[in-house]
Amino acid sequence: MNLDIQTTVRTIFIFMLIACLAMVLTAVRAFREAGRLRFFLKKRELLGRAWRFVLFAILIAGSAIFVNTFAEPLTYKVFQPSPTVTLTPTITLTPTVTLTPTATITPTTTPTPEFTSTPIMPVVISQDFTSEVTPNPEAVFSTPVFSRRIDKDYQPIDQSDTFENPIDTINGSFSYDRMITNSQWTTLWFRDGELICYETKPWNGASGGFGYTDCKLPPDQWLPGTYEVQIFVGDTWKASGTFTITGIPPTPTVTPTATITTTATSTLTPTGTLVPTATLIPTLTFTITPSLTYTLVPSITPTLTITPNPSQTATITPIPSPTLVPTATRFSTIYR
Repeated sequence: MNLDIQTTVRTIFIFMLIACLAMVLTAVRAFREAGRLRFFLKKRELLGRAWRFVLFAILIAGSAIFVNTFAEPLTYKVFQPSPTVTLTPTITLTPTVTLTPTATITPTTTPTPEFTSTPIMPVVISQDFTSEVTPNPEAVFSTPVFSRRIDKDYQPIDQSDTFENPIDTINGSFSYDRMITNSQWTTLWFRDGELICYETKPWNGASGGFGYTDCKLPPDQWLPGTYEVQIFVGDTWKASGTFTITGIPPTPTVTPTATITTTATSTLTPTGTLVPTATLIPTLTFTITPSLTYTLVPSITPTLTITPNPSQTATITPIPSPTLVPTATRFSTIYR
């Protein structure tokens, strides 16, 4: 097949445009695959490959424009063109009917959102910051993935975005890069917009690698709903992830507390001093009636009986009956 210079240049130009289009489509596919990845290192590698395809597409497009603009004149300077017969057109084109433009639709007003969806660090939590190291603004975190358990390398075991009760602990695993030791970092756990769990402390890990955050709650507090985990470095939001909990949580059991009731008892021992004189009385009854101030007023009537010894002759004159009046009231109170 014989091709002239002009046709050759046009053919090369078209092939270069096709190659440029193929590079652009490959880059778009790489960007989409990177957007679906969870791990930062793999995502960064795929993004680097996508940007290389974009660079190649730009270089090919620039080369195509150069070839289309300058290749033919430069070739004619080297190879002198031979004169060709100029063809005179003989067919006269009949003008077609010009379409009358229709009315232009007036664009409607597009509402501008008043607030952005970027998460913000609550003031009550930022007041508890203890780090004095300025965080690196270029620190990056991947979107956390969730699981009930993680391995020793902080990788999720049976990761999922939906969990069913009963639940004790949920772990959020992520990758990170460009972190500074002792810079403040925070994770916030929300259930349907309500803060249920958080941690904030100075960073004690490496500058890059894998990490995790977890939330431990009693099983009855993992209610069904949508949960979101937000990661901050300093006051700057870096990444978020969501998961869902289904099923009814277990009902908390009430542990009965034993109540000990004590009853105050009192034992009174009446004492008296008997002074013998010279007269022996065969039978003597001695009665002591104490007056008690208690919750329950006991009536104590002790009886003292003395049996004389026939071989003795003595007179026992007792001291007048004493009255015992205890004034203290005893109470027993036990707190549990």
